[in-house]
Amino acid sequence: MQTETPPQTKPYEKPEGERRGLLIVNTGDGKGKSTAAFGLAIRAHGRGKPVRIFQFMKVPSARFGEHRVFEQLGMPIEGLGDGFSWKSQDLERSAQLARDGWTRAAAAISSGEHFLVVLDEITYPLIYGWLPLEPVIEVLAQRPSSVSVVLTGRRCPQELIDIADTVTEMRKVKHAFDAGIPAQRGIED
Repeated sequence: MQTETPPQTKPYEKPEGERRGLLIVNTGDGKGKSTAAFGLAIRAHGRGKPVRIFQFMKVPSARFGEHRVFEQLGMPIEGLGDGFSWKSQDLERSAQLARDGWTRAAAAISSGEHFLVVLDEITYPLIYGWLPLEPVIEVLAQRPSSVSVVLTGRRCPQELIDIADTVTEMRKVKHAFDAGIPAQRGIED
């Protein structure tokens, strides 16, 4: 490992622009996209800001770790889907759930009532063709200036990356699953 000297002067100038809601994208094949979005949600909630989380691929009855802690914190999180697509008994129903979920998420964004809205795993219904991209772009572009939105999921469409303020691509270097280690409670759920 190579060490370096810590900076002793600020390595950047403070931006002079106006603070406003941001469009943030967490994408890529690496782990941590949803986790990073949930961290922002907790940060905003900790500052007393209203937050709303929509999970496009989770079932409404999901009880993963994030659901349990958000319930304890009084943060609304809503599963909009029916789980992994390969487990679906009816992909047209899965598509309809995504469209119905988008209607609720779009209303929450457009209302201006929330400081932060998380659209967890929204890229999947988009890339599967279940949800048309244009209405999503329109709502995001016309949202109230005070509303920040975080989108997560692999293979985010370039059109969303182009309009985003901040884009982070999680790159997989190594993953335990590839070494035969199954998903674990508290890490993956």
